Amino acid sequence: MRDRTRYLYLAVIVAVVLGILVGFIWPDVGKELKPLGTGFVALIQMVIGPIIFCTIVLGIGSVRQAAQVGKVGGLALGYFIAMSTVALVIGLIVGNVIDPGSGLQLTDTARQAAEAEAAKGADASTVDFLLGIIPETVVSALTDGSVLQALLVALLAGFALQAMGPKGAPILRGVEHFQRLVFRILAMIMWAAPVGAFGAIAAVVGATGIEALKSLAIIMVAFYVTCVLFVGVVLGTILWLVARINLWSLLRYLGREFLLILSTSSSETALPRLIAKMEHLGVSKTVAGITVPTGYSFNLDGTAIYLTMATLFIATATGSPLEFGEQVALLLFMMIASKGAAGVTGAGLATLAGGLQAHRPELVDGVGLIVGIDRFMSEARALTNFAGNAVATVLVGTWTGEFDRDRAERVLAGQAPFDEATLLDDDDADGAGGADGDDGGPREPAKELSPA
Repeated sequence: MRDRTRYLYLAVIVAVVLGILVGFIWPDVGKELKPLGTGFVALIQMVIGPIIFCTIVLGIGSVRQAAQVGKVGGLALGYFIAMSTVALVIGLIVGNVIDPGSGLQLTDTARQAAEAEAAKGADASTVDFLLGIIPETVVSALTDGSVLQALLVALLAGFALQAMGPKGAPILRGVEHFQRLVFRILAMIMWAAPVGAFGAIAAVVGATGIEALKSLAIIMVAFYVTCVLFVGVVLGTILWLVARINLWSLLRYLGREFLLILSTSSSETALPRLIAKMEHLGVSKTVAGITVPTGYSFNLDGTAIYLTMATLFIATATGSPLEFGEQVALLLFMMIASKGAAGVTGAGLATLAGGLQAHRPELVDGVGLIVGIDRFMSEARALTNFAGNAVATVLVGTWTGEFDRDRAERVLAGQAPFDEATLLDDDDADGAGGADGDDGGPREPAKELSPA
């Protein structure tokens, strides 16, 4: 089965190339293919809520000490805040050095596009974002597609099962079986990835063409370079110093997920697979189940860099450059805005427009200048956010003593392959767990609940 999945991801690469050709040669046809990409992303989003729920419930419910969960969450949030600050500062530095946006003019079309994006972002206040975390019902948290709502319900259920003690063991076993079902559904959905990638790429190329890239190449290239440097230098250094794990080995291990994100421009499509792969790598269920979903809403390094650089770009392009004091105020403001990005439809662009509407209203019209290339920049945002969450999961696991480095070395060396058929480590199911009989993932027998 693993060999067959290799052909699947080769098919994704071919589909991306074909999508680009169709978008350039027949742009009208390319734009009509957008529903293919939208439909594939919707299929992935369909299972995200149940996967988050199962993973977190199993992670928390099997740990007797609630303090351990609080320790993981506290370390994760502290790290997220620190890295977001670093990402914002780097964005400010690069933005000031390259001074993008000079020489551009704001057209009426761009101004109208900016007003539309501002309308999307302005409606979502901080209070609305916080209240939106609470679902209408326990079940709706798994059906509405909100990561934070699913996270809240899963935390409550996990702690409730933890408090039940041995009596909660049968429920945990039931949740574990349901998790296997959902992951099997996800593995089936992944076979539609080439079709989704083809439609998504053809649509964006057909809609924007190459003219948008020519006029805004500086800000786009600078943003990509900044993201690469942030991941390679900042995250890579921290990962090696703390966990003694080579960043490029980790990124190579997650290569299929990066390809999936690149073809769909959505890091959410790889969220379930990241949880599964982090557990396979040697991170405990508790750490992976809490850090990954939380990071998808609060650890948005790529979005932080984008918001800062885009704001400086717009300020220069509209003839309203920001002074140093204003940039510091912007840094603090974007710290908050970047945390709420996951709660806004069209996250990056809409959050930028809505944030400027609240912070510097006179700059909102300038958002229209980058509408044409935002789709291409969103890919870098998603890839950077994903890399940041993968690194964060390993770091939090190391700090809490919930990371098996020896197992990670075997996995990254290819000695314990990830099971693409089930996306789970399962020593009891025909040897599907890994290459070796004892490579079924991190185990914590001392902490698991005993059967009733």
